[in-house]
Amino acid sequence: MPHERETAPCSDDPESDDVRRLHAMGYAQELARRLGGFSNFALSLSIICILAGGVTSFHLGLCSVGGASIGLGWPLVSLFALAVAATMGQLASTFPTAGGLYHWASILGGRGWGWATAWFNLAGLITVLAAINVGTYRFALASLAPGAVPPELDLAAQALGVLLITGSQAAINHLGIGATARLTDFSGYWILLVSAAIAAGLLAFAPAIDPARLVTFANYSGTSGGGVWPATDSVVLLFALGALLPAYTITGFDASAHAAEETVGASASVPRGIVRSVLVSGIAGWLLLATAVVSAPELPGAAAQGEGAFLWIVRSVLPGWLAISLCVGIAVAQYLCGLATVTSASRMAYAFARDGGLPFSAAVRWVCPRRRSPAVAIWAVAAASVLFTLHTPVYSTITAVCTIFLYVSYVLPTAMGALAHGRTWTSMGPWDLGRWYRPLAWLSVAGCVALIAIGMQPPNDRSAWVVGAFAIALYLAWFGGVRRRFPGPPCTALASHARVAGPRQARD
Repeated sequence: MPHERETAPCSDDPESDDVRRLHAMGYAQELARRLGGFSNFALSLSIICILAGGVTSFHLGLCSVGGASIGLGWPLVSLFALAVAATMGQLASTFPTAGGLYHWASILGGRGWGWATAWFNLAGLITVLAAINVGTYRFALASLAPGAVPPELDLAAQALGVLLITGSQAAINHLGIGATARLTDFSGYWILLVSAAIAAGLLAFAPAIDPARLVTFANYSGTSGGGVWPATDSVVLLFALGALLPAYTITGFDASAHAAEETVGASASVPRGIVRSVLVSGIAGWLLLATAVVSAPELPGAAAQGEGAFLWIVRSVLPGWLAISLCVGIAVAQYLCGLATVTSASRMAYAFARDGGLPFSAAVRWVCPRRRSPAVAIWAVAAASVLFTLHTPVYSTITAVCTIFLYVSYVLPTAMGALAHGRTWTSMGPWDLGRWYRPLAWLSVAGCVALIAIGMQPPNDRSAWVVGAFAIALYLAWFGGVRRRFPGPPCTALASHARVAGPRQARD
């Protein structure tokens, strides 16, 4: 565990101390700083949301190698995610700003790396919002109104449903961080309450409990797994593909960093929020999904349902009234997950536009003086998310693309930090891993690269073209003129004499 050094505060008011840190990095306090430590943690917990990714992507794990994908694969990837979160926390503690990953990569590696990180992170957040809201719509329809939409109208109905869901989430965010924080605080409790209720119900009503399933490997590729993964004899490959379930679910914890300029005591509260959200989600998610595996009437029958595997288990085990009630609870949690993602994505867009990194940056960076929220950024990311679902309506491809985009944005500043740590980056924030930072950072880089490669395997090989085309477009744009126009964060101008001494040194 990291040690949190005691530092002499500049004042007795933590908020004014936060403002000083922000000023030292070249920014004014424009957003409303109203989030406490729990609210910052709840924001990331709401985006990770085991009732969203864990439920809607359950088939990615079960339909690979069966119960072992959850029993063994989930904890393994959760530990990896915890390493990523810990290294991210150290960066966030030193540089507590909205658009955190973009600033970290810029300060540690240069404007070009920061610019690329910003685009990958923003694209990841927009596409993950699309995945969450498509998943919310599909789950609500399948669990509460099955067969209500004729097959020929499926895509049109999905587009309308996602539009209404995303639009309402943007409208709530438009009201300001106060309204959003109340809902995400509630969401943090709601996720854990509903997850516990599902697990308790499955254990209480299951005809039998078989814990051995959690360490038993099977091959549910091809038709035996509902066509989720192409038929193959390689259990190793299937186990790797099943890792996409926890990898997709436990993402978005950078939300705590994006809300840094709205969090009191950000240099300590933000890293705690990042790490604790991953830790709690990893444990609670494993308990929920492991319960579904051990209580299922039969695993071959569940796997054969493909995308509907989790819902089939719930309906097969629980009484009808209880199953419907819990499905309503899941849908509410998924909606709030999307709400929190709009918050995170809009802060990333605001921070990047503040430095002139986006088209129409002057408009996107505008903050409503009454509500002190980035109103244009909120509606811009919501609109982009809906448009992406129209371009790529296939859920599995959306999830693969968003996971790859996010992990690329995670790996770039982590690699920059590993190279700079102890060299040009010598002054840390209160969250400090010490000598463990660099090995954990390189472990995170290696793991992220592996997950990116796994996410491009069939049937999601189309994601390789999407991500590849995106990377090429960024390369051409940067060397085609952006590098001459884009100034990067103001604090990069201080790099010559205080490369990464960070706000602490600047304020002393």
